[in-house]
Amino acid sequence: MSRKWLIKNGTFVVFEQDRSIVQGYMLVEGDTISYIGEQLPEGAEDAETFDGKGLLFMPGLINTHGHAAMSLLRGYGDDMVLQTWLQEKMWPMEAKFTAGDVYAGTALSVLEMLKGGTTTFLDMYDHMDEVAKVVQQSGIRAVLMRGVIGLCPPDVQQQKLNEAIAFAKNWHGQADGRITAMISPHGPYTCPPEFFEKFVQAANDLDLPMHTHMSETRAEVEQNVNDYGVRPVQHLLNLGMFSRPSLLAHAVHLTDEEIDILAAHNVAVSHNPGSNLKLASGVARVPALLGKGVVVSLGTDGAASNNNLDMLEEVRLAALIHKGVSGDPTAVPALEALKMGTEYGAKSVFLANTGKLAAGMKADFIALNTEQAHFLPKTDYVSHVVYSAGSKDVEHVWVNGEQLVKHGACLTLDEERIRREAQEAFEGLLAR
Repeated sequence: MSRKWLIKNGTFVVFEQDRSIVQGYMLVEGDTISYIGEQLPEGAEDAETFDGKGLLFMPGLINTHGHAAMSLLRGYGDDMVLQTWLQEKMWPMEAKFTAGDVYAGTALSVLEMLKGGTTTFLDMYDHMDEVAKVVQQSGIRAVLMRGVIGLCPPDVQQQKLNEAIAFAKNWHGQADGRITAMISPHGPYTCPPEFFEKFVQAANDLDLPMHTHMSETRAEVEQNVNDYGVRPVQHLLNLGMFSRPSLLAHAVHLTDEEIDILAAHNVAVSHNPGSNLKLASGVARVPALLGKGVVVSLGTDGAASNNNLDMLEEVRLAALIHKGVSGDPTAVPALEALKMGTEYGAKSVFLANTGKLAAGMKADFIALNTEQAHFLPKTDYVSHVVYSAGSKDVEHVWVNGEQLVKHGACLTLDEERIRREAQEAFEGLLAR
């Protein structure tokens, strides 16, 4: 018999047409929310109770683009142009990564994400079995894929493609359904067209969505035009990617025509404002994308280019930056920014059962401590979450109905060991 428990005296962030806040009760049965509303629900008499006084409950944050193991390179290469940063700092160090390094870096990132209220994250990297193991152990939800750079001989390309396919087959649906898989060529500038098309075929064969980096910098777009005669969106359309459900990371440099193509093919975009600002890649045209009906979610990217995995910070940046560059204070309202970090995040990684608090949704949610100066007066809780709150305000975290963080402490991971092993892994990389 599944556990049944009731939150009483709660304040809940909901995304209903006529309201965004509900004061009252939420009933959780097993891994699913079965009721949320102002009245005590029927059938709750025998439920355990949890007093929600002083807490604001909201959907868990969803980080739709990142490379978790890159937390080991946090602060190792800052204030550099993207291509220089990649070629001189990141790629040489990443070439030394062992499976153990990926495990240590991923554990460090998952610990940071859980304590900051992220309940689902997308990860594109190498040694993905190690990432999946951390997901299994921690209780977090994740969308995982073997990211593949194709700048290598044909036999190595084939080996990497085989790894990507094997990972998807082995892990899709594992960890009580908390792990789902995607197919992920790294980007059109790192994967030759014929190689990219093999990933499209694999995604078709496995009936899985696709994810790739695209149009992060102007230089990348110019290179695509020089190499293939078209801009990246048309290039990916020509390669067949948009025949699959697709999510693009960054999509900073887009024309109106490209936005129309993305909208016509229901392609989602992961907006990474912090990383894009730090690398001076530019500011994505998020209001234009949203205006055309494109699903836009939020990602941190790796901790080497952010340099944290604080999704509440990305929500705030998304609300602020587009006001600043457009001169329009209504460009991305607070509620829309919060949805980008939650509901739209779930849509963009093709998860239909998380991202908002409602009956029938998975019990993936967090509680913020509102008994603090920056949450007063009690005017508009959505505004307070977006413009006032920070990751340190996260008091409790649940995924799939299981509590993973309690009073700010992670219940499923050994924080002291993870911190020690991450530092040791970095020192080992330097010594190699």
